[in-house]
Amino acid sequence: MRHFPIYLDLDGKHVVVAGAGPEALAKLRLILKTGAHVTVVGTDPVPDIAAWAEAGRLTLHQRALSADDLAAATLFYAATGRDAADADAVGMARQAGVPVSSVDNLAASDFITPAIVDRDPVTVAIGTEGTAPVLARKIKADVEAMLPQSTGPIARVASHFRARAATLPQGGPRRAFWSRFFQVGWAAFARDGAAGAKAALEHLYDDAAAGHAARDGMVPASPAPARVAIVGAGPGDPDLLTRRALNLLHEADVIIHDRLVSDAILELARREADFIAVGKTGFGPSWHQDDINAQMIAAARKGQKVLRLKGGDPAIFARLDEEVAALSDAGIAVEVVPGITTASAAAATLGQSLTRRGRNSALRILTGHDIAGFAEADWAGLCQPGSVAAIYMAKRAARFIAGRLLMHGAQAATPVTIIENVSRTNQRVVATTIARLADDLDRMNMTGPAILMLGLSTREAAERAAV
Repeated sequence: MRHFPIYLDLDGKHVVVAGAGPEALAKLRLILKTGAHVTVVGTDPVPDIAAWAEAGRLTLHQRALSADDLAAATLFYAATGRDAADADAVGMARQAGVPVSSVDNLAASDFITPAIVDRDPVTVAIGTEGTAPVLARKIKADVEAMLPQSTGPIARVASHFRARAATLPQGGPRRAFWSRFFQVGWAAFARDGAAGAKAALEHLYDDAAAGHAARDGMVPASPAPARVAIVGAGPGDPDLLTRRALNLLHEADVIIHDRLVSDAILELARREADFIAVGKTGFGPSWHQDDINAQMIAAARKGQKVLRLKGGDPAIFARLDEEVAALSDAGIAVEVVPGITTASAAAATLGQSLTRRGRNSALRILTGHDIAGFAEADWAGLCQPGSVAAIYMAKRAARFIAGRLLMHGAQAATPVTIIENVSRTNQRVVATTIARLADDLDRMNMTGPAILMLGLSTREAAERAAV
């Protein structure tokens, strides 16, 4: 390691930048996030730098750099965009004893500015010794995705509570308190903002204090409030999980999941979590909804963090209302986290829009069967030219659906795309028509979940039909 990572306090200090062009602009965007007094020395400033000077965010001298500019500097950036001018500026800084960074010149620099993920007061600095800035930006993007915007506010809430938390016994009890808060703080902040995070701290502190007293034989510890998160896992690709869903997966004590949730997503959960598979199979063995409700209620009442994980989006053909009602009736708080529904992922696979000007201004989302068997629909409406529908759970109902559509006047050549295991590595896509739908499904012998996209074809099939 050539460059030692260190955080430098710039609050109230002076930072000088030689140059007022594009090279200086990128550095100034970072420096101006600090509390430093910034001086820019250079001619022909770009509009942003001129605007910052006008707003009083920095001091701008439109002239050449002089040794006097460096007298009180803590850091110096040479960013004129001209090699000779940068070299002269570096020489002045070295003579003044000021650490210098020369933009795009590692050999002439005493320090380098890393790629920074800013969740003030939490910051993550990523450096590659100046050798691979593109890789640093890639890592930065990955870290950005890991840290929600609420990270900084939660850290600020925690900082105001440190003195009170110091009254807890050192070691295990205090560490457990903070660990617990940073596990649940995001959920509290997402629901109720800073006030929710503060309330979570208060509750956890009371619980920690009571637990310590209980161990001393004084008072019983209070249980954590019962809560269940009902979360959409998307169509199966872990990269399509929402950030909120991923955080809850990492925190859950008990994960009650459907059959459609992929193994790749379950792999992201804590190893210590209890996994309860409550899959339903169309026209086959299934868990009763009452039993699923009972599992969630029992686990939540034990004070466990319960995650009810559903494929796709929990608000689409996933009995969300029944589960929310059961939990609410039991006095258990519920958080619902949406997921990417399979129809959206299927459209992305096809590279097609679910709605298109001049073709269809409405999208129908249907189920192939319901609790009474094959599901009826507005068949006449579905037969209108340009109609588009996403039909879930339709494999067994395909012959029934095709027959109803043809009976109500649909064209036999109307395109239908069958997509099995949408977004997953074993995805299969088959372009067919209403007339061939049932036979093509039988021939494919599908074992995974599939969706039918009525009125949409693969681009290849559409191009062949246009010829």
